[in-house]
Amino acid sequence: MIQGLRTVIYPVTDLAEATEWYRRVLDKAPYFDQPFYVGFEVGGFELGLIPDGVPGSTGATAYWGTQDAAAELARLEGLGAAVDSPLADVGEGIKVATVRDPYGNLFGIIENPHFDRSKVA
Repeated sequence: MIQGLRTVIYPVTDLAEATEWYRRVLDKAPYFDQPFYVGFEVGGFELGLIPDGVPGSTGATAYWGTQDAAAELARLEGLGAAVDSPLADVGEGIKVATVRDPYGNLFGIIENPHFDRSKVA
């Protein structure tokens, strides 16, 4: 049974630079930092970076939770992300947007008042 989002892995061309960018985005240091993989724990989930592969949006879009999507979108833009899909209210108080990180990866954000963090296991 699928239990929920656990890890999203982004390929990057410069692991050290990407690690620093995501450290600023997430406002925390990685819990796992090796030349082959960098992992950040984010509210019970993981964002991973790998130094090989081709950055891009050919895979699924992962949406990362936030309490204020508009403020987070502005913060991400300030950190060098480019808006891919502007903030949209998709109904029932749920707001989403996507940006491209400096490496071309799609990074989604979601403000979802219905998400129950107590279900994260």
